[in-house]
Amino acid sequence: MILVDTSVWIELLNGKPAVQPSEDDLLRFVTCGVIVQEVFQGLRDTPAARSFAEYFEAVPCLADPMPRRVFTAAADIYRQGRRRRYTIRSSADCLIAAVAIEYEIPVWHRDRDFDAISAYTPLRAITQI
Repeated sequence: MILVDTSVWIELLNGKPAVQPSEDDLLRFVTCGVIVQEVFQGLRDTPAARSFAEYFEAVPCLADPMPRRVFTAAADIYRQGRRRRYTIRSSADCLIAAVAIEYEIPVWHRDRDFDAISAYTPLRAITQI
């Protein structure tokens, strides 16, 4: 399994992926509620976006419903970073990281917050699949 961050979905939607996933890779992709929210917030009302939405609905969704411990773990990730002088720009990224840590899977991303978080947590942040 690979938790695919919103930053990668945006690249894929714009047709400009840094890495083109194989069909086997696509079958390993998973998402979570926060990523679903971020992706759907950015979709335009076009036929292509509606087709993508149908595909995206089929991607397995982890932590649904999300247990309270994941939210508290996300808050702890944010606080740990602040103590280490990392500025995590998005609390949503902390929540995505907490889900990945909970399920012991990597996050594929294009967002520097995940590199920072992986410096002080067990998060496996990847930029290539």
